[in-house]
Amino acid sequence: MYGLCILFGILILCRAYENIALEKQVYQRYPYAYIKMANLTSADKAVDGFKSNLSVWGGQCVISGNYKQTATWWVNLTRILSIHHVTIYYRTGNVAWGPENHFADRFLGFSLYVSNTTDKLEGTLCYKDTEFNRSTIPAVFNTTCPLHGQYVIYYNERLDGVTYPKEYSKYAYNEICELEVFGCPKPGYYGVNCSTPCPDPNCRYCHIETGACQGCRPGYQGHRCETACTTGYFGDGCVNSCINTCTGCNNVHGLCDKGCHSGWKGDYCLQPCLYGFYGQRCEQQCNVTCTGCNNTNGVCDNGCKPGWEGTFCEQACVHGYFGQNCKQPCNATCIGCNKENGICDKGCLPGWKGNYCDEKCDNGTFGDNCLFDCGHCLNSESCVHTNGSCVGGCQPGFRGDQCTEECELGYYGPRCLKDCSAFCKSSRECNHITGFCKMGCKQGWQGNDCLEVSKEEESGVDWKLGFYIQLSILCSTFTLLLLYVFCSRCRQFNDEGNQHVKENETFESGRMSFKFDNSAYEEYKNPIKQNDTELYLDVQ
Repeated sequence: MYGLCILFGILILCRAYENIALEKQVYQRYPYAYIKMANLTSADKAVDGFKSNLSVWGGQCVISGNYKQTATWWVNLTRILSIHHVTIYYRTGNVAWGPENHFADRFLGFSLYVSNTTDKLEGTLCYKDTEFNRSTIPAVFNTTCPLHGQYVIYYNERLDGVTYPKEYSKYAYNEICELEVFGCPKPGYYGVNCSTPCPDPNCRYCHIETGACQGCRPGYQGHRCETACTTGYFGDGCVNSCINTCTGCNNVHGLCDKGCHSGWKGDYCLQPCLYGFYGQRCEQQCNVTCTGCNNTNGVCDNGCKPGWEGTFCEQACVHGYFGQNCKQPCNATCIGCNKENGICDKGCLPGWKGNYCDEKCDNGTFGDNCLFDCGHCLNSESCVHTNGSCVGGCQPGFRGDQCTEECELGYYGPRCLKDCSAFCKSSRECNHITGFCKMGCKQGWQGNDCLEVSKEEESGVDWKLGFYIQLSILCSTFTLLLLYVFCSRCRQFNDEGNQHVKENETFESGRMSFKFDNSAYEEYKNPIKQNDTELYLDVQ
């Protein structure tokens, strides 16, 4: 405790600041290497509160490593505090201090920094020795340092290429028996007893003696810390930028208390929307057909699932296309294919089958779903798989494009061009393939096609035929005689020549032929002519 008391009458004025470095965390870059003395010379010896024995053997001093070009030691005050002054007790070896003390030259040229980090370059130089020599440097050094900081850093150096005064030691050391930092143990106060709050409400640090604001609370700025950070900034000195995903952040701690931009969430708007969500407060759900959507506006910027297209993957592939980006055409033999995988789930055009309608009907089938059997194609050839037509024609007895129609009644055989027999029992009703009469033959006829005269009818026909032939001859002869007599009388009136009846000429009628033999009538040499038609009779 540093104290100064002045007695003036009955009024006692007492000034006091607290050693805020006592027993705090410390660090030394190059400790003394002799391990047996490690407990006697460790870095914490400079803040243990003991300074009665200033030799290495007293266990109250820090001893640094030998032959080093720099020496660094610091104490952590645990938070940013208001500092008034710093006091340093050097190692003397418990011998008289002065130019003859060989420890004095080790402290010449040292520096003190106050910083909010362990990096001295980020802090403020509190003191830099440029005036002391071995004769003038005090064994106990004191300097006023009205600053604010968390770390007080002792530093010395002996660098190559730098010329130092001849009284300086060859190497750098930090042999400190005690380093005391006097100030206020709580921020925001000032005065001799650190009991007076800083006058400005947003002032975080004020001058430890005058109370003048020396640093604002996070989120404020200005000479008296009366102004909040401008929009988009926050924290100490208002130098921190709000996260750009904030719509506006808290000027003190940077929380996005005014909300996040679309696509972001969290206290600091650092978390993108979870997969499948987007927009303000991540409350809007992405289209399930997206492979990945923009968390801000829901646009499917990673593409669509197969079968979908569009900015938001809301459009199914148009008819006839499928797959990624709807670029693949369905098989032309599909009635309609699945928009995702191209399977012809709506069926195939006639004549095709399979998941992708890429297989022709086989095994003599055709048409829708290959459900129809081919007709009676010629030579048992297969029909056209789409419409069932027989390209090479039909087997005997069938007709039509598909050869499924039997010949019309009365016809049979190849291309149905043959006539059924007229002597079928049911006239012209025969088998459409063979021509065989279905119900048998009419009386007097026989055979599969009823074109043969039956044997019984043949004998009866011969007897009757002979009788009728003889009768016909008699009738014809008599008729001719009458005609001859009549014509002879008329010959005188008719000069036109008459053609003689040709001998041995044959006249056919139906299935019978007649031959007139006029040898018995030699006296009638002229043929009989009637209506310019000659008549010849001959029975065979």
